[in-house]
Amino acid sequence: MKGIVEQRAVELAEYIIENKTTVRAAAKKFGVSKSTVHMDVSERLKKLNPSLYNEVREILDINKAERHIRGGLATKQKFSNNF
Repeated sequence: MKGIVEQRAVELAEYIIENKTTVRAAAKKFGVSKSTVHMDVSERLKKLNPSLYNEVREILDINKAERHIRGGLATKQKFSNNF
């Protein structure tokens, strides 16, 4: 079981890096929760593969910095479609 978790952490990180995607999108693609993705790429990956962790961390930091913009755009779209 342990090998599967480590492998999943690496696969999630590679997916996020290749597609420059969010934790939510990766969770949906792999059929796991956002918490699981976050735990895999933040905690487990840091111990398994520090260089891969640093790459995925950059993308997650960008996503975190941009999330308020995406949220505002989603709200704008939601209300502009209702009228």
